[in-house]
Amino acid sequence: MSIAVDPREKIYQPPAAPLTSYLPVVGQTLEYVDSPLSTMFRRYRQYGPVSELNFLGRTWTALLGPDACQIALQNPEKAFANGPGWGYLVGPFFDRGLMLLDFDEHKHYRQLMQEAFVRPRLEGYARTLAPLVESGISAWKPGPAFQIYPALKSHTLDLATDVFMGGAELAEPGELERVNEAFVDCVLAANGWLRINKPMPLTKWGRATRGRRLLEDFLRRHLPARRANPGEDLFSALCQVADASGGIDDDDIINQMIFLLMAAHDTTTSTVTSMVYELGRDLQWQERCRQQCLELGPNPTMAEIEKVADLDLVMKEALRLHPPVPVLARRTVKDTEVLGVRIPAGQLVAVMPMLSHHLPEYWSDPEIFDPERFSDERREDKSHRFAWEPFGGGVHKCLGMIFANMESKLVLSALLRHFEWSVPLDYTPPMRNDSLPYPADGLPVDLRPLDRNRARAN
Repeated sequence: MSIAVDPREKIYQPPAAPLTSYLPVVGQTLEYVDSPLSTMFRRYRQYGPVSELNFLGRTWTALLGPDACQIALQNPEKAFANGPGWGYLVGPFFDRGLMLLDFDEHKHYRQLMQEAFVRPRLEGYARTLAPLVESGISAWKPGPAFQIYPALKSHTLDLATDVFMGGAELAEPGELERVNEAFVDCVLAANGWLRINKPMPLTKWGRATRGRRLLEDFLRRHLPARRANPGEDLFSALCQVADASGGIDDDDIINQMIFLLMAAHDTTTSTVTSMVYELGRDLQWQERCRQQCLELGPNPTMAEIEKVADLDLVMKEALRLHPPVPVLARRTVKDTEVLGVRIPAGQLVAVMPMLSHHLPEYWSDPEIFDPERFSDERREDKSHRFAWEPFGGGVHKCLGMIFANMESKLVLSALLRHFEWSVPLDYTPPMRNDSLPYPADGLPVDLRPLDRNRARAN
């Protein structure tokens, strides 16, 4: 199989840092927002795996490369805490979510919430998801410049509403659109400069504060119905877990739902968008995956979607090249040391696993889209235990990882069964990195209805 050379490769030869990257307060913020990976490469080559950078008005310690990331993620001395790290970025808006809890409290809530992600419940979510994915994707109107990112974002929000909440039958007209905007505002607050928890609607922080209140009100209004009439949705599962354990009250349920909705909605959108982009550039892999997906039928079960081997390889490679969360936030709670460098207590720490995904000492031709690097014969992800960590690592590894994989594969398999698409090889989407990365132009693709007779003949 021939693999096209990715023209993005040239941007990973770091140019000279812009002068703005060294200005007071601004620091390296603008450099990172312009090109996160180039920033990481530059720092790694100039300063090694542990260095300091100024970001959003604060000094952070950057951890680069799998050895440094492993120490922080495994956290054997319990020196790194999630809550005060992520709390600086998005704490008020995803407060008390599982990602922002630490140590014994995190362990307690994770054990309780794990019940919502056991295999029987995941299979139930798949039964709900499959027909919704099929009906949503089949209704798309293809075109030569179809913007895939906003279409997927809208679709995954609809899926989250049904699978996480059992439908929003009580939602008022237009309320789901406001819910979507509220989630976006909360995520965008991560790179807000003016961090004042007061009604300042023109600032990112102010819009996120208002968005958090809207999300709380929305979920609190639906909670009694989910408790009284539980279904196969995540909201019902959390209510049942809470009632059975006595360890989660209504405020806890709402906090966890806001966090989980954000995590599932945005990361799934990002993952599928990346898969569509890469398959639009490599039509041979697109056809390989399509042939396997056509055998599934319109409503595949969880077990069936898991058996589509090529789809799994493509997803892993897309997550390697385009991790939805390129940086993880921590703060030290005591003095510690990483690879011989002392880090004092109270220091903000940026764990940057994205760089590990691109280092040539762990991956062959790392800028090339090559899903077979994850095949049983090659398993390049085993070159280092932390060479590939799109879901984090250690005790904070993503609780909903299996769910996210399943949803992403269901959406892409529906796309493959209904459409074919292409992306010019010389096109690189202009990425926005002021929150989770996303294509500023919506990622236009040439989306066409699938010629099923031709597809079956192949």
